[in-house]
Amino acid sequence: MAGRIWVPDRRDIIWIDCNPQAGREMKDLHPMLVLSPRPFNDRTSIVIGLPMTTAAYNDTNPFAIKFQGPKGKTSYILAHQPKSFDWRARSARAHPWKQAPLEVFAAACEQLNQIIAIAE
Repeated sequence: MAGRIWVPDRRDIIWIDCNPQAGREMKDLHPMLVLSPRPFNDRTSIVIGLPMTTAAYNDTNPFAIKFQGPKGKTSYILAHQPKSFDWRARSARAHPWKQAPLEVFAAACEQLNQIIAIAE
């Protein structure tokens, strides 16, 4: 039996190359929290998500969701920088952390909604 082909899914943490970038956007290879569901990502090759970083200055960023990774590494999900990328063209791959905890994912979605006010 052949294995299922990997496609990013909602709540997954993936590696994605953010280049090219402009201004204050993130650049280079970064983890990203996937917001869009697997069927959408598979059909369109587009993934919608929030970039992640370990940069400690985000500790005072009101739009960053702070959480501890599996080995206690502090990471920040940047809810104020939603992105969409062609994950196939950018050779995205699974991150070792696999998925964000449910409560962290919910907090990221809530923070994003406070910014864009889709669900009131």
